[in-house]
Amino acid sequence: MTAALSVVLALLAALGNAAASVLQRRAAAEEKPPPSARRAAWLVGLLHRPVWLWGVAALVLSGVCQAGALATGPLAVVQPVMTTELLFTLVVGSAVFHHRPDRRTWWAFFAMAAGLAAFMRLAEPSKGSATVPDGRWVPVAAGVVVVVAVLMAVGSRLRSAPRATVFGTATAIGFSCTAALMKDAIGILADGGVKDFLTAWQTYSVAVVGLGSFLLLQMTLRAGTLVASQPALTLGDALLSVILGIVLFDEHIVLGVRILPEAVALAVLVLGSVQLARSPVISGENEEQMW
Repeated sequence: MTAALSVVLALLAALGNAAASVLQRRAAAEEKPPPSARRAAWLVGLLHRPVWLWGVAALVLSGVCQAGALATGPLAVVQPVMTTELLFTLVVGSAVFHHRPDRRTWWAFFAMAAGLAAFMRLAEPSKGSATVPDGRWVPVAAGVVVVVAVLMAVGSRLRSAPRATVFGTATAIGFSCTAALMKDAIGILADGGVKDFLTAWQTYSVAVVGLGSFLLLQMTLRAGTLVASQPALTLGDALLSVILGIVLFDEHIVLGVRILPEAVALAVLVLGSVQLARSPVISGENEEQMW
């Protein structure tokens, strides 16, 4: 029951993220600033648009649903399911921007959905501990910092698509670590109450790492096209979350003879996400003409 609830909440969180992205993009498309306008004035204009505020509300609701999903299910389930944000973005964006996806985009939609469903069915992630045992965060955090630093250093020397891919990998690491910290903080709240939650370093690390990951995402999107960064964002977040679930929370997935079909399912998931990222509804291209 709790596993099913976790999946439902993760799907709702993904839907919230997709709705927030589409609604805020629509507000930005409507609020077209003249060339001489200041950025601050444009941002103020967005704050007065109800559609933009609805987007913010959807983002807040998404955060609540993700927290609930992490509280009731394994990290190795929640984050992979969150990749359905791309699928929801296609559906919501098509309705909002009155853009009908072509047949290739729909094939990509079903390929990504099938790849995700097959991987989750084959891996069968199991729930581990609610919190991270003492001492495990230190080596994991040190390793993450080193890897992200190396990726950013390497990416800054590359151009366009390769840079977006490398930055996207660093961003995915940040998002998966944010989810792991959130799950740990929620577990502390459940076990120790509000006092322990407010005094735990994990609670405040969620905000710091989450903000850093958001800034990394902006750098990723500026570095190159979504087509170049989306595979790293999609697969990186899902795979690292599975690894963090095993290392930090003692979660378990089935490997053995299933590892080959699991790899095929992941390949289908990535190929579907790449093709979906090419859709103008996902990438945000030509939205002035769509709306």
